[in-house]
Amino acid sequence: MTLDLRGRAATLLDAYRQKGLKIATAESCTGGLVAALLTEISGSSAVVERGFVTYSNEAKAEMIGVAADLIAAYGAVSEPVARAMAEGALAHSRADVAVGITGVAGPTGGTATKPVGLVHFGLARKGSPTLHLERRYGDLGRENVRRRAVEDALSLLEQAIG
Repeated sequence: MTLDLRGRAATLLDAYRQKGLKIATAESCTGGLVAALLTEISGSSAVVERGFVTYSNEAKAEMIGVAADLIAAYGAVSEPVARAMAEGALAHSRADVAVGITGVAGPTGGTATKPVGLVHFGLARKGSPTLHLERRYGDLGRENVRRRAVEDALSLLEQAIG
């Protein structure tokens, strides 16, 4: 990840550390990149509680409790599943804030209704309603879609600490 992202991550971790808050991630299309970015920073163990890489539908269900019927009804890349991923990461960890990320990074896997570059995010915080963010980055290439998703996940985590 770039120096700019590392700097944002370090600032984010400092803010969470000062408030005594912990973070969990539930990542599908980013494959753990958010957790990896955060844990590149020395001292991140005071803030990063755990990360779940829930790439398959089975992993979403088994690791963080996303209901299989929810995935069947809406698809893995959807608002309800992104919300459930964030809520599941919060419920299956000791974190205070959790971000869930699911999308189509490409170059394959897109459809007319769920094109390459579509990413859904959920942000769950204890005592607050779960937020949702949808991004349609377009077919920027797999690496760029994933990088943009990491940037937006950081933005959500920054917003959560306000």
